[in-house]
Amino acid sequence: MDSPAAESRTIIEVERVTFVYGSTPVLLDITLSIKAGDFLAVLGPNGSGKTTLLKIILGLLKPAEGKVKILGKPPEEFKDWELVGYIPQKATHFDPIFPASVREVVSMALRSSKISSRLAKKDQERAIQRSLQLVGMEGFKNRRIGYLSGGQQQRVFIARAIVNKPWILFLDEPTAGVDAETQSHFYDILAALNKKEGITIVLVTHDIGIVNKHITQVACLNQKLVYHGTHEEFCRSNTLEGWLSGGHHLISHRH
Repeated sequence: MDSPAAESRTIIEVERVTFVYGSTPVLLDITLSIKAGDFLAVLGPNGSGKTTLLKIILGLLKPAEGKVKILGKPPEEFKDWELVGYIPQKATHFDPIFPASVREVVSMALRSSKISSRLAKKDQERAIQRSLQLVGMEGFKNRRIGYLSGGQQQRVFIARAIVNKPWILFLDEPTAGVDAETQSHFYDILAALNKKEGITIVLVTHDIGIVNKHITQVACLNQKLVYHGTHEEFCRSNTLEGWLSGGHHLISHRH
């Protein structure tokens, strides 16, 4: 299957989704779409339903109302999951003596996909090498994952998520606990994957400071969808003014 990025067609549809935990509403009547080639930031305070929405899109949770489609199919019928990369919260939080190399961590995703059965061993190694090169970690291939810094581990987990050449990459709070310089480099890598590799990026975060030069679309959640549109419109919107007046911090580096 060829990537739809050049077509800029809708690849994720969320229509009137509502979700409750017990009797507590988490998401209320959410409708949004994600187009191929988007770099979307899903913003909202803690408890606003961002991670829940992501899990519904990925088919990990079922909405009480509404529907979701991935490439035209509901999650329960969608079979091409190798086209979807996912980095969950705290992906890098594991035992530092975990006995796996960087190469082994990346290869786990390749071995678990349908793609690996169609690739010769040398092609699998090329795929691993290429994904590490894209995130600047090819020189660490044989290093034990637990010995790397938090920022380096982040890049390895991106490599694992993209080794199958997905069309879309979801990341849930990926820069928690890392310094500003590491975050900036991290977003530069995501931007390169978005622009040069044609991967659609969906980044979930409570930190409005990530709305920078790379983001093209913004969706603000607080149980309801407060805003969904372009980065430029967001920066001029009443939604942004409300965030700032509420004490949230913004660093916008659009040039």
